[in-house]
Amino acid sequence: MSDNQLPDTGRAAGNAVAPPLSRRRFLSLAGLGAGAAAAGAGALRPGPAVAAGPDPNIVPVPAWSKTLGPGVNVNPYGKPSKFEKDVVRREVTWLTASSESSVSFTPLYALDGVITPNGLCFVRHHGGEAEIDPDKYRFMIHGMVDKELVFTLDDIKRMPGRVNRAYFLECAANSGMEWRGAQLNGCQFTHGMIHNVFYTGVPLRAFLDMAGVKPKGKWVLAEGADAAVMTRSIPIEKALDDCLVAFAMNGEALRPEQGYPVRLVVPGWEGNMWIKWLRRIKVGDQPWQQREETSKYTDLLADGRSRRFTFIMDAKSVVTSPSPQAPLRQKGPNVLTGIAWSGRGSIKRVDVSLDGGRNWTTARLEGPVMPMAMTRFYLDFDWAGQELMVQSRAMDDTGYVQPTKTELRAVRGTNSIYHNNGIQTWLVRSNGETENVEVG
Repeated sequence: MSDNQLPDTGRAAGNAVAPPLSRRRFLSLAGLGAGAAAAGAGALRPGPAVAAGPDPNIVPVPAWSKTLGPGVNVNPYGKPSKFEKDVVRREVTWLTASSESSVSFTPLYALDGVITPNGLCFVRHHGGEAEIDPDKYRFMIHGMVDKELVFTLDDIKRMPGRVNRAYFLECAANSGMEWRGAQLNGCQFTHGMIHNVFYTGVPLRAFLDMAGVKPKGKWVLAEGADAAVMTRSIPIEKALDDCLVAFAMNGEALRPEQGYPVRLVVPGWEGNMWIKWLRRIKVGDQPWQQREETSKYTDLLADGRSRRFTFIMDAKSVVTSPSPQAPLRQKGPNVLTGIAWSGRGSIKRVDVSLDGGRNWTTARLEGPVMPMAMTRFYLDFDWAGQELMVQSRAMDDTGYVQPTKTELRAVRGTNSIYHNNGIQTWLVRSNGETENVEVG
């Protein structure tokens, strides 16, 4: 068995944990159906509370309806409601020695759909942000090419063949602190080193074709202009396939922390390879053995050997609600939701368990299902206040099935901090509070 194809432990769904909720069933459980009172609604599982008298938030005219609100351009760029002040990127301050070489996490628990807002995309720096004047920006192609070329930002924007593509970007260390056991409480911290946006740019192949790659050119070296001089070796096959030289995300210019004015996009592969503040691409005949692919971003196995060039981010998923930062607050009808993704292709199916993996039911995939992009899943279920052990398990269109953490550790050990795509478990207690746990 290769370490990239772990045992298929649950390709077929088991017993359904709860029937899907129809509109009629929802209204009945909520005590809102036309005949609920006559049918003895009090015997049903608790639903939304029914007020004994007039709702104080309905009958009086609220203050915001009595005066004019702010004008159309009070916030020229726009910002979320002040009531959504908790929806922000967060960091774990003890994770690194300084913020210039650290990470902030996307608040996955507070988001829905599949596209991450630009202001909430997780950030990883190795030497702090590079502030680059776009008028002075230059991008170079050199090495084993027929003609070395230099491009300005305007040159890149005028290149033919511009595309828009939605891709997830996941740090190889996402979930890395969970290898030896449950540690951080919240999917923002266990899985939040990921975002999913629409990138606008030009295929890297167009630049390489213009330069003319020599027959012996088998690898490219991508280098950033930040203080860390981030560099990674990429096989020429990937460079010529789907990599992008991107200058926009979700329709606007890249954010400074995301590589403004230009970054490399390497779909489905570990985020460390998506070089920000892209400065040059050098073509060579072998990998360069850079710091970020020797002492870092290799997977240390139990026997002391290391897996190298483990570029692909395998199929993975996480339930974002309920989760520690999004506990269950109401008995009765509820909606479980989460995200799934795979660097090998598209998500084909997501199964969900409410009892720690003993029984599974297939979730509903909603919204676009695109290759190497996040996919949203939902499961409607009833909750009567019992404890739940919530899990999700993703399968992609290659047949790869997300492994349990036990299966993953049996192959990889617990020495690595990279490429942890094991199944996550949340324990939902009888009061709705939720925490990060593991099951045997």
